[in-house]
Amino acid sequence: MTTTLDTVPRTTADEDLTVVPVRHWGRWIAAGAALLSLAGLVGSLATNANLRWDVVGNYLFADLIFDGLATTLWLTVASMALGLSLGTLVAVMRLSSNPVLLSMSSLFVWVFRGTPLLVQIIFWGYAGALYQHVKIGVPFTDITFVQADTNDLLTPTVAALLALGLNEAAYASEIVRAGIQSVDVGQTEAAHSLGMRPALTMRRIVLPQAMRVIIPPMGNETINMLKMTALVSVIAAHDLMSNIQDVYAQNYQVIPMLVVASLWYLALVSLLSVPQAWLERRYGRGTGRTERATALGRLLGRARLVGGRPKNAKETMR
Repeated sequence: MTTTLDTVPRTTADEDLTVVPVRHWGRWIAAGAALLSLAGLVGSLATNANLRWDVVGNYLFADLIFDGLATTLWLTVASMALGLSLGTLVAVMRLSSNPVLLSMSSLFVWVFRGTPLLVQIIFWGYAGALYQHVKIGVPFTDITFVQADTNDLLTPTVAALLALGLNEAAYASEIVRAGIQSVDVGQTEAAHSLGMRPALTMRRIVLPQAMRVIIPPMGNETINMLKMTALVSVIAAHDLMSNIQDVYAQNYQVIPMLVVASLWYLALVSLLSVPQAWLERRYGRGTGRTERATALGRLLGRARLVGGRPKNAKETMR
C-alpha cells in the first residue's frame, strides 16, 4: 500500500541548492577607492623628506618625552578622579529638593561649563595676579589662621589639575544626573519601603543601575581629558605637549615634533579604549547591547560568517 507521503512529488526544496550571497559591488568599489586613497596618503607621508622621520625616531623615545607622558597621565587620572567625585556630588545636589543646594550646583555647572577650558587654565595659572596670598581665617576680620603665597601654592601642575578637574566636574555632573534619572523611580521607592536610607539606596540600588548609562559617555570624557591636557602647555605645566614645544622652540622642527606628540596621543587613546570597551560590556550585560560594535569586531564576525556559511539547503536544515 502506498502512503500519501510516497505520492507527493519531489520539490526543489529537497534538491541541493547552492546558496549565493548577495554581491554589493558598490560597497567593494567604495572600499577599494578608500584603500587606494589611504595607501597614497601613507606613501606620500612616508616618502616626504620634509617630514624628517629621522628626527621623529630620535625623539620618539627620548627621556624628555617620557617625563611629559608621566605628567600627562597623572593629570588625566587625577583630573578625572576629581571631576567624577565632585561631579557626582553636584549631580546629587541638582536632584535635591533643597533650593539652596539646587541653586549652588546649578551656578557651578553654569560657570564652569559656560566658560572655555583654555580661559580657566590661564585664570588658575595666573591667579596670583588676583590674590597675592591665600588666607584662611574669620571673614571680614583681620584674624588669619593659615596664610600662603599664591604662586607657591598654585604651581603650574596644581593650577592645571584644578582647571581640568573643575571643568570636568561640570560635565560629569550632567552625565551622572542623566544616569540617575534613567533608573526607574520604583527602584528607589522599593528600597525605601525595605527601610534603606537614601544614601544607601543611592550607593547600592541607583548608581549600579545608572552605570550602564554613565560608563559610555564617561569613557569618552576620559579620552577627551587625555587630549585636553595639551592645553596646559600655555602655563608650562611640563606635560607632553609642553615638552614638545620646548624642543621645537630650539631645533625648529615643528612638524616632526608634532608627529611625535600625535603618535603618543594615539597610542594612549588606543590603550584607554580597551578598558572602556570592557566596562561597557560589564555594565551592559543583559541589555542586548554587549555585542562588539567596533569595525574590527564586525570584520571578524563577517569572516566567521563567510567561513562557516552552509553550502546547500540540506546543510542548513541539519
